[in-house]
Amino acid sequence: MAALTLSRTGAKMPVVGFGLWKVTKSTCADTVYNAIKAGYRLFDGAGDYGNEKEAGEGVRRAIADGLVKREDLWITSKLWNTYHKYEHAKKMAKFQLDLWGIEYFDLFLVHFPIALEYIEPDVKYPPEWWGLDGKVHPTNVGMPETWKAIEELADEGLAKNIGVSNCSGSILLDILRYARIPPQVNQVELHPYLNQEGLIAFCKTHNIAITAYSSFGPQSYVELGYSKEHVSLLVHDTVKTIADKVGKTPAQVLLRWSVQQGLAVIPKSNSHDRLVANQDVVNWSLPAEDMATLSSLNINLRLNNPAEIDPRL
Repeated sequence: MAALTLSRTGAKMPVVGFGLWKVTKSTCADTVYNAIKAGYRLFDGAGDYGNEKEAGEGVRRAIADGLVKREDLWITSKLWNTYHKYEHAKKMAKFQLDLWGIEYFDLFLVHFPIALEYIEPDVKYPPEWWGLDGKVHPTNVGMPETWKAIEELADEGLAKNIGVSNCSGSILLDILRYARIPPQVNQVELHPYLNQEGLIAFCKTHNIAITAYSSFGPQSYVELGYSKEHVSLLVHDTVKTIADKVGKTPAQVLLRWSVQQGLAVIPKSNSHDRLVANQDVVNWSLPAEDMATLSSLNINLRLNNPAEIDPRL
C-alpha cells in the first residue's frame, strides 16, 4: 500500500484513507468493517464526528474475524476545540481511546487552532461549536499549552504521531518556534477550487506531511447547506474532460491530483463501488498539463470556514 513516511518517527501513513466525517452512528460499524474488507487501512476520525465508539466496534469486529491485526491499521483522531487546556487535552485523548477501544492512536491532531470554553463530556459530547446556551464562546487558551499536552501523549505512546489540522503556514511557523516535537501532519481542506499551493510548499520545506480533506470540493457540503452553489468538481466540465481522456472517474482524477502532489487523501463514500474505486489513485499518473489545468481552477473557495459560524473565529 502506498504510504507517506512521517518525519520524526519514520512511520508509514497510508496515502489513501477512509474519512469518517458524516458517517452516521447507525451505519458506522458496518461501514468501517466493510471498508477494511475492501482494503482500507487508514481511518480518519475525530471526537467531533460523534461516531468513534461505533468506528471502534467495526475495527474490533474486523480484528476478531481475522481480517487485520491492530498494527495493520492506521487510526487518526482529533482533539476538539473545547478541550485545549492542558489538563483537558490529555484527559480527552484517553477518553477517545476508550471510545475506540484501542491503546494508542497512530496519529492525533489538534482539530482547529481555535479554543472554545470547556463543556464536561458527560453534559454534552461531542460539544460541537456551541455552548449549552447555543452561542459560541471562544476562550484564551494558547496553542503552546495545548501542544505541550499533545507532545506528552507522544512521549507516553498514546499517540504514535502528532500533528494539527486546519492550520495556515503562519500558525505552523509559530508552533515550530516552540515545539519540542514538531507537528508531523497538517490536515487541511484542499481541492482544485482551493489548491493551497503556498501551504503545500511551506509544509514540504518543513517536512510536514499534508492530508487533504474535502477532495471533491462543494460535494462534501451540499447536505450541510455550505456548498455556496458552486459547481461540484465531480461534474465540472474540465474534470470530466480529463477523466474521459485518462479513462478514470472524476473522483479518481480529483484524488490523483492530490496524491500526485505527494499528499494523502481521506475520501468517504456510502457506495461500496465508489469506496473501492477511490483506492485506485496510486498506480497511474495524470499528464503534467492536466495537473496544471486542475490547479488553475483555484478560486480560493474555503468551504470549511469557522469565521462564518462566528467572525471571532
